[in-house]
Amino acid sequence: MTAVPPRVERFVDLTQDELRVRLSEALSLYVTAMRYPAGTAEQRAPMWLAHMLRPGWCCVAALDTDDSMVGIAYGYRGANGQWWHEQVRRGIVERSGPEYADIWLEDYFELTEVHVRPAAQGRGVGEDLLRRLLSRVDASRVLLSTPEGPSRAWRLYYRMGFTDVLRHYRFTGDPRPFGVLGRTLPLEQPTP
Repeated sequence: MTAVPPRVERFVDLTQDELRVRLSEALSLYVTAMRYPAGTAEQRAPMWLAHMLRPGWCCVAALDTDDSMVGIAYGYRGANGQWWHEQVRRGIVERSGPEYADIWLEDYFELTEVHVRPAAQGRGVGEDLLRRLLSRVDASRVLLSTPEGPSRAWRLYYRMGFTDVLRHYRFTGDPRPFGVLGRTLPLEQPTP
C-alpha cells in the first residue's frame, strides 16, 4: 500500500523565533530532502541559526493538516564578506570577469535553502514556497547554488526563469560540481 503524500494546508512566514522553535523539524526535513546522513542536522544547526541574523532574512514554510512541515525556504541579502558571496564572486571573476560579477552580486538575495519532503515533491510546493518567499524580497536579483545534474530542483528553477550564472563550480571543501543560478526580481520581470 502506498503512503498518501502530505497535503499542504497552508503557507506561513516564520519569524526567527518561530524557526528556532521548529529548527529540529526543519533540519530533519532538510536532511531527508537532500538525502544527507543523519549527523548533518547537528552540523548545520549553527549555520542556520547564524543565517537568521543576517539582514533581509526571511523564511516561508508549507504546513500540512497536522501542522507538520512539508517544505521550507529561506534566504537573506547577500553581501561582501559572507562565505558564499566570496566563493561565488571568485568563481564568476575567474570565468567571466569582475564586471559580470558586479552585475550579479551588487544587489541580490541569496536563496539559501529550499526543501520539500520527498513524498510531496512534484506537486507545486517548491514553486509556491519560492513565489511566496521571493515576493517579500527587496533586491534586484536572486542567486542560488545547487549541485549539478538533472533534478526536479533544476527543472523548477529554469521554469521560474533562473539562468546559468556559473556552472561546474566547486566550492571550497565540497568536491561536487555546483551550478549558480540567478534571475532578476520581481518574478514577473523577465530575466536578461
